[in-house]
Amino acid sequence: MLTWDDPQPNAANPAQGALLRSSLQSMGATAGAQQMLQPTSQTPPTSQTPSTSQTPSTSQTPFSPPAPPASGLSLGLSPAADVYSQRAASNDRVRAEDKRIINCRVDVNQLVPFKYKWAWDKYLASCANHWMPQEINMSRDIAMWKDPNGLTDDERLIIKRNLGFFTTADSLAANNIVLGTYRHITNPECRQYLLRQAFEEAIHTHAYQYIVESIGLDESEIFNSYHEIASIRNKDEFLIPFIDTLTNPAFRTSAFGGSERNDQELLRSIIVFACLMEGLFFYVGFTQILSMGRQNKMTGAAEQYQYILRDESMHANFGIDLVNQIKLENPHLWTPEFKRELTGLFHQAIDLEYRYAEDTMPRGVLGLNASMFKGYLRFIANRRAVQIGLDAIFPNEENPFPWMSEMIDLKKERNFFETRVIEYQSGGALSWE
Repeated sequence: MLTWDDPQPNAANPAQGALLRSSLQSMGATAGAQQMLQPTSQTPPTSQTPSTSQTPSTSQTPFSPPAPPASGLSLGLSPAADVYSQRAASNDRVRAEDKRIINCRVDVNQLVPFKYKWAWDKYLASCANHWMPQEINMSRDIAMWKDPNGLTDDERLIIKRNLGFFTTADSLAANNIVLGTYRHITNPECRQYLLRQAFEEAIHTHAYQYIVESIGLDESEIFNSYHEIASIRNKDEFLIPFIDTLTNPAFRTSAFGGSERNDQELLRSIIVFACLMEGLFFYVGFTQILSMGRQNKMTGAAEQYQYILRDESMHANFGIDLVNQIKLENPHLWTPEFKRELTGLFHQAIDLEYRYAEDTMPRGVLGLNASMFKGYLRFIANRRAVQIGLDAIFPNEENPFPWMSEMIDLKKERNFFETRVIEYQSGGALSWE
């Protein structure tokens, strides 16, 4: 079962407790620290593992996820290592030039003076673009879904598969932020944006639930798709190890008792979520649902997806800016070996998303077919790779869906978001680059 919790290392989670005790022992931790990790009499929670009688709806071979990196999961705290603390290392007034994205001991509780104005600008832009799912009228979608002739079976499959993936994907993204990434980012203006991003992930999960509830889908079927549909499960299994690394209580960056390899693992996780999850794994689904909207089908769902596409585009761009700033401040992390490792992850992600496209579109529909997405995914991957300083992975790939670029730029949309932009935007054009 996929679990994204961060439980305490005790009898309720014996594997984690054993791991952390081993880490502390290997690092020479004090007896007092180890005593804190001794199992308690707390009753383990009831397992929620799905029934083994359930059979995945596809015949694809399950993806075998990479094992969590040994260094990230075996590092404990040395006796002299400082733990992450809300207490500043100094009572001196904060200077902008002393701030850093990671491994910084300057007071994280003082938002100003700003050093990374781009992070604050993205926070303000996200707030200006606020929306809520209930604002979108779903009456036409409900009528179309209930009409036996409203949608084809292939179109209904696309909607179910999309919701099956996205209902848990944004929860996964939110958990990665609040339980992992946020803890290791040591800059307050970047943390401010991450808090807003986590809230937007919650809005997205709400939106998918709102669509499921509105058109009367079987909630158990949709929300368990990440267990039961191989093409969805495999994408989530690819991501889980990168979350587990950062949420492991023993994980620390180099200024707080960890290693420089841990700094690389943090950077790698940010890249995976910005470039591969939000920047790649979402785009088959976005293209499919927005294609429906362009054909006047499921327009309420399509409108919500376009809001979500706008948000996720900004999430990806913020993550890319974060990556490039970390690289600028820590150039020693950007080694040839690390870049080769990242390129390999890009190839894996493209393959997983293409398999998802094949599963959701066994036949051509909406003027689309699965093979068209191979070029599109390569085009997107090239852009993401170049944005973080890697070479283009598939040179000369072109965008088969240029209208998707227009969808991201809401200023070019005639009325999808016209009223919302006027209503929420307070003095400034939308800009996410």
